[in-house]
Amino acid sequence: MESKRGEIPNGVLDDLCSRFILHIPSEERDNAIRVCFQIELSHWFYLDFCLQNSPGLPQCGIRDFAMAVFNHCPFLLPQGEDVQKVLEQWKEYKMGVPTFGAIILDETLDNVLLVQGYLAKSGWGFPKGKVNEDEAFYDCAVREVLEETGFDIRDRICKNTYIEQRISDQLARLYIIPGVPKDTKFNPKTRREIRNIEWFPVDKLPCHRNDMTPKSKLGLAPNKFFMAIPFMRQLKEWVAKYKGESTSSDEDLTSNGSTPSKPFRSKCRKSQMLVEMSPGSGDCWSKQKQQKTLGQTAQSELDVLKPKHRPAKAWTLQDP
Repeated sequence: MESKRGEIPNGVLDDLCSRFILHIPSEERDNAIRVCFQIELSHWFYLDFCLQNSPGLPQCGIRDFAMAVFNHCPFLLPQGEDVQKVLEQWKEYKMGVPTFGAIILDETLDNVLLVQGYLAKSGWGFPKGKVNEDEAFYDCAVREVLEETGFDIRDRICKNTYIEQRISDQLARLYIIPGVPKDTKFNPKTRREIRNIEWFPVDKLPCHRNDMTPKSKLGLAPNKFFMAIPFMRQLKEWVAKYKGESTSSDEDLTSNGSTPSKPFRSKCRKSQMLVEMSPGSGDCWSKQKQQKTLGQTAQSELDVLKPKHRPAKAWTLQDP
């Protein structure tokens, strides 16, 4: 059947539904919020491949795309649920799913790697993404960084060296990965998600939305870094503490061969659930460069996270 102008053709919707939705278990297919996640996957495929192969297809965001899928397959809403309400519940549920990623620093600790989203007005932030069901936190960070930058941090990640924030009720943890050569070649593994990947001087990035340092030093307004701002104060403290402890640790190593290390914590603020920063403590980079044993810090445990709207196949997150 031919579609109306501006609508996604039925044949394309048939193909996408068969690829991403119809094959999932019935208990998940009967839950509208679960279906929305599959629709999101099919939307990415539509943007990456369908539009490229058939330029005449209409551009559309996830909301319009989901509406098209639900209208095309009304059996996905057996109780006649309101599509707009389902999409709002899905959006709220997504905001309850934690995100994990990494703060990648160069060998001098003076520069940090940021990524820019594909959309024209996207700002700069750290590579990160939502955790999958039953996925370990650090595994999620490794996967997301690899997808967004093409760089594998698995052999560099230290599970107790991270900065963690709660932003708009969404947990975000970034593992600190120091010592990455600045000439490393980065290349996203996903399409139409990351537009640019660049190093930025840590001292020129803003710590709050009215910090005009990037405007004068980089020619960019502070709101271009709104996704990075919540982590910058703690990151700058970590870098300063790390550089200080690295110097004193070298002296300790010369004098007595030991490198006592203590966890470094910032006081929690209203916007911050937890910050766990341990420069030198369990740090893989220091182990590789100095070949010495460092003390371990206890990793804080997280409460089980329970989104307000949970799918039928409920899942919880527990720090491995």
